Amino acid sequence: MYGGDEVSAIVIDVGSYSCKAGYAGDDTPKAVFPSVVGSIEQTGETDEAKADKEAEAASDSKNGAKPMDVDKAKTKRKLYVGQELEFRRDHMEVISPMKDGTVTDWDIVDNIWNHAFRAAELMFEKYKVPALFLAKNAVLTSFASGRATSLVVDSGGGSTVVAAVHDGYVLQKSVATSPIGGEFLTDCMMKSLESKGVVIRPRYSFKKKEVGPGEYKVVDLDLPNTTESYKLYCMRAIASDIKESVCRVPDTAFDEVAYANVPTTSYELPDGQTIEVGADRFKIPDILFNPSLSQTIPGVDGFADSMSVRGLPRMVIDSVNRCDVDIRKELLSSILLKERLEKEVLEESSGNTRVKVLASGNSVERRFSVWIGGSILASLGSFQQMWFSKAEYEEHGVSYIQRKCP
Repeated sequence: MYGGDEVSAIVIDVGSYSCKAGYAGDDTPKAVFPSVVGSIEQTGETDEAKADKEAEAASDSKNGAKPMDVDKAKTKRKLYVGQELEFRRDHMEVISPMKDGTVTDWDIVDNIWNHAFRAAELMFEKYKVPALFLAKNAVLTSFASGRATSLVVDSGGGSTVVAAVHDGYVLQKSVATSPIGGEFLTDCMMKSLESKGVVIRPRYSFKKKEVGPGEYKVVDLDLPNTTESYKLYCMRAIASDIKESVCRVPDTAFDEVAYANVPTTSYELPDGQTIEVGADRFKIPDILFNPSLSQTIPGVDGFADSMSVRGLPRMVIDSVNRCDVDIRKELLSSILLKERLEKEVLEESSGNTRVKVLASGNSVERRFSVWIGGSILASLGSFQQMWFSKAEYEEHGVSYIQRKCP
């Protein structure tokens, strides 16, 4: 979003797991927070809601803007975004505005964007920006790597997408998707631990009581009004940290017998209990390459059409084969992801094809590649001619954005 000649553009990347926001030209986003929100249904107008409404009305009367918290006016629900989710509240549900990488609740996204603007300390009169530009994730990841043509493998929270980018444009026919992403792997970790008798206690659900010098006892707290969705959200956060701390993609395809006696890795849970994670630390990330492994984990729900869920190597080959023959070799030599993929794609493709997988050694760059690409693009001098302006919107309507932002 554009803020005038003397103000940097704001770059916002709303993902299925987290939202990143910051200024164009910066190396990393200024704010990173969950894409989910906490929601409490309001049966009547509370004192807090009245105070918020009065404050907003006073602000809106000054700048001429209409109130934007449609949730309070229409559905009477109060939303909690970002760090507000860290505090347990009675009857608070945790909901996501996205499903399979697609926005399904724009009211929630509206509140997330509002939070992002406040984090950036720039409001532009509550979204009255003079211009904006929408860019596809694959294009921005390609820009972040300094390439105009590449095959982008983007494994996010809710899904994995493989897309070919040629001369700065996504080839739509090449896009291949899978419902397997980071959140699915987190669920697999939770189910696997549960099957082994491990109990994950959310941080809010207990307190530690000292019973002796350096000796503590865990006391469960009685919080009956805590919703199941908030409890699950907190448990998933812990399981996600376990996954990120101990898991790694195996160098070769996972085999139950071969990995049966691998050394375990310790992890201390918030309540003090220490667990040992063995073969699962290789098995769970390998689900990205071999989705059928998820069916061997007790309690994991299968996919409606498991035959259509492909592993990364097959997705890459299918995506490349949908492109023109002339550019296939170039795409296979510019795959943006990780090491093991190179070996398996080479095995799937013809033997005389050169396959090269490119991945930044910097974990921050890998995590924020889409946002960094947007930061680079919006800071270019030539980009100033690409904005979709408010005047163009008023003259041509919203459909014109498809021409300005292909």
